[in-house]
Amino acid sequence: MAGFTGAESALKRARLARNLTLEDAAQKLNVITGGATDASLLSAWESGRRRTGTRNRAALCQLYRERPEVLFAHQDGEATSVLEASGTGVVVKILTRYTDLVEAMVEVVSSAREQLVVAGSRSREKAYLGAIETAVAQWPDLVHYRVLYGPPRHRALADHLVRLLELRDPAARRNGIKTLHLGLVERHEALERSFVACETAAVVPLPSFHGADGFDCGVLLGREAAVGLVLHGREACASASPVETIEAVRALPVRHT
Repeated sequence: MAGFTGAESALKRARLARNLTLEDAAQKLNVITGGATDASLLSAWESGRRRTGTRNRAALCQLYRERPEVLFAHQDGEATSVLEASGTGVVVKILTRYTDLVEAMVEVVSSAREQLVVAGSRSREKAYLGAIETAVAQWPDLVHYRVLYGPPRHRALADHLVRLLELRDPAARRNGIKTLHLGLVERHEALERSFVACETAAVVPLPSFHGADGFDCGVLLGREAAVGLVLHGREACASASPVETIEAVRALPVRHT
């Protein structure tokens, strides 16, 4: 996404006019939304590097008492995503076999040291889900975001979410940072995204021709696209409804056992 250049954005000016630091504003925003926006994501919104989602736009308008066409003018218009700007240049490899897809997804997870974003509600591959649990257990400073688009489609994913909550407490802070974010996008009109991304690489699975609920091929993306997907996932998680207790996970309906 193209960054905002020139004078400070109205979004940033609104915060400064209220003598709020990025951390203060993010905390106040999260009180309104129940989300998990942090200072770096708010900074990206202010600079125009990222576009603010619908839920957070409404909350920022409430927080700053300003109209959206004023606060977000710098985000709307000519901004383009990394994939739109660079096209297939960010594709490292086409994954044409299911085994290659799973191997690549596990490799992305295993490479994560700073941030790991996983989006989608259809995961059920044991090796992949196990790799995520291993990374969360092995690297305490790794910040993990899981964005669900609707409830889990499979019992294996619901059980995985419970295991994540057994490994980490979302309410805890390590060096002042929350390291586990689980969010549910409940809007039916929201397009489901399925990907896994860390700070160095990402994999986007593609739907199978053999069934609407399956994925058997995909694309491996390089660092530039991976960073963009990490930011996208963080924003989606910040806009989602938190599902951060074992009781909340177990209350979710599961389509397939």
